[in-house]
Order: sequence, then C-alpha cells, then structure tokens
Amino acid sequence: MAEREQQHVRVAVIGSGFGGLGAAVRLRRQGITDFVVLERADSVGGTWRDNSYPGCACDVPSHLYSFSFAPNPEWPRNFSGQEHIRAYLERVTDTFGLRPHIRFNAEVRGLRWSNSALHWEIETASGALTADVVVSATGPLSDPKLPDVPGLDTFPGKVFHSARWDHDYDLRGKRVAMIGTGASAIQIVPAIQPDVSRLTLFQRTPPWVLPRADRKISAAEKWLHTKVPATRAARRGLLWGIRELQVSAFTKRPNELGLIEFLAKNHMRKAIKDPGMRVALTPDYRIGCKRILLSNTYYPALARPNVDLVPAGLTEVRGATLVAADGSETEADAIVFGTGFHVTDMPIAQRVTGANGTTLAEEWKDGMAALRGASAAGFPNFLTLIGPNTGLGNSSMILMIEAQLNYMVDFLWQLDVLGGKIALTARQSAVDEWTRKIQRRMERTVWNTGGCDSWYLDANGRNTTAWPGTTAEFKKVTRQVDLAEYEVLRPPGAAVGTSGSARAEVAV
Repeated sequence: MAEREQQHVRVAVIGSGFGGLGAAVRLRRQGITDFVVLERADSVGGTWRDNSYPGCACDVPSHLYSFSFAPNPEWPRNFSGQEHIRAYLERVTDTFGLRPHIRFNAEVRGLRWSNSALHWEIETASGALTADVVVSATGPLSDPKLPDVPGLDTFPGKVFHSARWDHDYDLRGKRVAMIGTGASAIQIVPAIQPDVSRLTLFQRTPPWVLPRADRKISAAEKWLHTKVPATRAARRGLLWGIRELQVSAFTKRPNELGLIEFLAKNHMRKAIKDPGMRVALTPDYRIGCKRILLSNTYYPALARPNVDLVPAGLTEVRGATLVAADGSETEADAIVFGTGFHVTDMPIAQRVTGANGTTLAEEWKDGMAALRGASAAGFPNFLTLIGPNTGLGNSSMILMIEAQLNYMVDFLWQLDVLGGKIALTARQSAVDEWTRKIQRRMERTVWNTGGCDSWYLDANGRNTTAWPGTTAEFKKVTRQVDLAEYEVLRPPGAAVGTSGSARAEVAV
C-alpha cells in the first residue's frame, strides 16, 4: 500500500446489517467512538435491505428477532415483513447516533495485516484507511449463489436472484420459473402466483413445511408492551425459552422429531389433494436436517391451476426452454433463482490477507474454523460476527450476535489492559481444539445424521455452519476472552508491560 496520509481508526466494522449496527452500538456504549462502519451499499440493513422480494418476511418471531437493548413494542405482526425489519434497523441507526460513523458506498476490496505496524491496511471503494482491529459483520446471507447452468446465457428473458429482485420487471402475465425451494422460494411462490400466467417450480429437494402462527399484533398488546415493559420482556423470554427447550431434539435426539414430521405431513395434506403431488412434496430425510420452513400459503399456492411442480432440478437452458433433470421441458419468460448464498465460502474471506501472507479463503480451503466462532488463527485483531459454527436452526440469530458482541467488547478491553501497541492472534492449537469439540458434538445432530445435503455442510461434507447447543451455552462460552487461547504480538524490541489485571498478567 502506498505511503500517504490516511485515516487511522481503532476499530473498522464491515457491514451495516444486524451484526455491524450491533457492533457500532456496543462500541459507543463502551465509550469507543474512534471507529467506522464500512458499508458497500448506500443504506443500512444488510440482508434485510438486499432481500426485498415479494412476500419477504422473517421466520423468527418479531419480539425475539430484535436487539435486547433496542426493544420495539410496535412490531405489527408476530412475524414481521422485510419492510418493518429494515425500518427497525434504520431507527436503531438514528436512535444510537451511528450515521456519522458509517461510510456508505465503501465496499471493502482488500484487507492486509501489517506485521511491522501491527494494524490492518484496508482498501475500500471510497479510499484507504488503517485500523487496529477489524470486525467483519458481512454475514453469511449476503452474497447470492447462482448455479452454473449450461445455456443460461442463451435465455432471452429476464433472469435474477431472489436477493437481487428486479422491481422494474413486471411479472404479471408472464411465464415464470422459480428455481429452488428454500426459505425465499416458499415466500415468493404464493406472493407472485396470483399475478403470473404460469408458474413452474423446479424442486430438487422438497422442504419440510410447518404452519406459520402469524397474526397482527393488536393495539392493546402494543399499548401494554409500551406502558409495561415487563410484559414485553416476558413475551421475549417465553419465545426464547420455548426454543431453548427444542435444542436437544436437534442436537442429541433427532429420532424424537417424528411427531413434528407428522404435523408437517398433516399440514401438507390439508392443501394438497393430489396423491402424486403429495409424494413429490414429501421429504425423504429427517425434519430439521435442512432448515424447517414456515408457511400457511405455500401448499395452497402449489395447488392452484396455474402452478406446475417439477420434482427435479434445472440442468440446462435452451433459449426459452428450460430442461429439468427428469427430462421435462418448460417454456419461460423469466427465471427467478432462489438458490441461496455463499455461506461456507464467504467472498470476504478472499479479500483478507493475514500475518502469514495467505488469505482467509486459503486458510479455510479445507473448511471454516474460528475460535469461539470469532478468531481465525493467523489473523490478528480480526473478529468475525456470525462466523463458523454460530448458525441456528430454530431460534434468533440476534441472540448469537449479541453474545459475540460481548466477546468483542472483552477482546478490546484485553488489548487496553495489556497496554501499548499490541495485537492478539488466536493460537492454532486453540482453534484446532475448539473445532474438534464442535465437530465431535456435531456427529449426532440432525444436521449430520438426518440424511440430507444442506447448506449447513461445506464442500467436504463438514458442518461448519451450525452451533450444536443452546444460545445460553454460546453466551456463556463467549462471555470472556481467555488469553491462554491467544498469542500476544508486540512490535519488535518492545518491552512487555507490567500493567493490567491478573487475567492478563498470568496469560502473558
């Protein structure tokens, strides 16, 4: 990087979704104002800004899918839509005075650790800067994944991913092909079905779908939650507790999920009367192996006369003709891909170069691994929010984010305690031991034993995405930084200081 005067900050946060904004709030509440939030778009919101497709909503109850330090008594529904969640994040940004810290249109193009200066050199679309600490909050659901379909470039119609919805293209009266049956697809299908002339759903693998207990939250409830905050906290606590009790079935006793499968099949039977379609829509793997989906409108939409189900994946495109793996052919005017995101191969990893001169992507070529989901070996003063093995299958990721924010705050506190120009880098042995423990626990989870191929698994078949425990347990193991798991880096020739707590001195 060229020698020139440039801004230096104590902390650079990448991304302004829930993780990035949460980090910014916690930094300010700790009295740390020397930080920036680097955002590639022109507004905050992360995945809730990017995913604006018809029907987009959260599948976690609103009062649980929000920050504990920024409750919202005005949620309109049990499960809020994308527009309400995005508006909530805008309010958080303003309420906590975060906008002066945010650099919009500042996509991070590269980060390189300087072993001599002990800081990160950062190149962005809006200029260069350096930072003592980098907090990556890009999230796993930020970069769309498109399959490599032969002949797709010959398609004469419109093509886009669900996370990059083209609102200028009118689907009314069009023949639309929906590729994929994940969380986005089951919301899009019922939303566009009444308007299109023909909707063809390409289903490689059927999902398990349960009823969605959604309704409007009454004015009386909103009033009560505003005037008596304890009722709001109790509602959140109940929602959390129910989901904590479900964890053991997913992580230790998958065979107990049979009753849930029965409920899902019964839910389907109510809407799908065609026996052949029922067979095609019934999964052959244990419920929970893939993400469980919630919808009251998906199956009824599939039963409509203008919808065709193709129980096979898309394998080839020949002009306007789409060819499925079962040999069937479909004519279409538009293709919508609901094919997920780069979760186990996050693109940001290709742009981060650590202390050994290798990128994070290179270090993770055999699978993602980070100490307590945050610190990768060889990448000093670099923390990841929603990193490896922090994902959930049944509860709110905001709980996991807040736990990691506790870890971030303690990480910064430890740097202060140690004093001087220093850095902390996770020991390879600590990362390896943490990963071994996680993978041992993963062996009996439904994600590994349920008989499916899901986005939880990486290219090597290893689950580097999900957390095999409760959110309470994760909060406990990320409450404090254990300096024994880190190596303290100082500039060449620097003397080791004597100030600091007993925790720091013993570890050094």
